[in-house]
Amino acid sequence: MKNTFILLFLLFLFVSCQQKIKPEDIAKINGYWEIEKVVFDQGKEKDYGVNESYDYFQIDNKNKGFRKKVMPQLDGTFMVNDTQEDVKVRFKDDKVFFDYATPYAKWSEELIAISDKELVFENADKKEYHYKKAEPLNISDDGKKTK
Repeated sequence: MKNTFILLFLLFLFVSCQQKIKPEDIAKINGYWEIEKVVFDQGKEKDYGVNESYDYFQIDNKNKGFRKKVMPQLDGTFMVNDTQEDVKVRFKDDKVFFDYATPYAKWSEELIAISDKELVFENADKKEYHYKKAEPLNISDDGKKTK
């Protein structure tokens, strides 16, 4: 009986701590994001040190946009190509999904958490992708701020 109460308490605590994502939170995703780690469904983690590419998101006020891979350059700029994934944001049953489409595939990921500095997606295989807000690199010592 005591174990049942403990289990119910932990379940309640877990459910109440999940972030409720609102439509106005989606604007926080616009910009550059660097992957920090992937958490697999068994709890194992893969940490990423230095990343050669970032994800750039641009979502408009109609919840449509794109995600593109970009490569940071040493002068603070980003090298880009024409390849991108179209994105539609979908709200369903208090959950937020990002529906991706390319000419070759379609898939969805659930947005688990978002803030000004952190972003977490979960895919259909129950892998969690943890991102941090990225800043352009600038190793030049000219004192100029990169855009």
